[in-house]
Amino acid sequence: MRKERYINPFTDFGFKRLFGTEFNKDLLIDFLNQVLGDREQIRDLTYLNTEQQGRTETDRKAVYDLYCENGKGEKFIIEVQNASHLYFKDRSIYYATFPLQEQAQKGQWDYQLKAVYTVCILNFAFADLSGQERYLREVQLLDKHTHEVFFDKLTFIYLEMPRFKKSEEELLTHFDKWLYVLKHLDKLQDIPPKLREKIFKKLFTQAEIAKLTPQEMRTYDESLKVYWDNYSVIETAKHEGREQGREEGATEKALHIAREMKQAGEPLEKIARFTDLSQEQIEKL
Repeated sequence: MRKERYINPFTDFGFKRLFGTEFNKDLLIDFLNQVLGDREQIRDLTYLNTEQQGRTETDRKAVYDLYCENGKGEKFIIEVQNASHLYFKDRSIYYATFPLQEQAQKGQWDYQLKAVYTVCILNFAFADLSGQERYLREVQLLDKHTHEVFFDKLTFIYLEMPRFKKSEEELLTHFDKWLYVLKHLDKLQDIPPKLREKIFKKLFTQAEIAKLTPQEMRTYDESLKVYWDNYSVIETAKHEGREQGREEGATEKALHIAREMKQAGEPLEKIARFTDLSQEQIEKL
């Protein structure tokens, strides 16, 4: 018997079931409006083809998790990323070039562009040298000297979910509630009191595993297996990194002790016995 009651929104199946269908479009609109903050709110969205072809057959294509357009022709790329990627920032910028290029018009054109928003829901956090531990990161082109926005039609919004640590009691805004439900949905057994609003009641209803058809259940299980396989790889890499770090630290400490013993005139055999280093290593010090 399954212990979880609701699907994991960070799986491919889970995310697209909740946000990628016409029936659940109101969920996506409500979520994006919270992400956009004080900007003009979205009233309707049209789902677009998530596969973007290059200009020629040999060019690399882009495949989005979700790709939408609002009534003003502005484009929205929505991506879920579970694992840290060395060049994820580069990839998200590369992906944003497709909606820009597809706006090109044949013949005379003044190059006026519609806005493109890239919203990335991350199951990891970027390195943050500022020490602010922000879970919402918004990026636009700025003038380096004045720090004024130079171009406001290209926006990247990164939601770093591990940094969001508010408890249910600390949820103050509708945006807080969205981040909370995304982070904890598959661990909940009932709708928390602070989330008993119409939009979230619908989300919980759509997320119930018991309501999946047998085919949907098989697809979800496959999607969940990919999720946990990736999680296992990541955790193994972290563990090996910590072990390697401990080993390197122990070696550095042994070398320090050996160096001091050698300077004190201790015999190589004694130094090797105390530090577990080879005599060849000690001789090189």
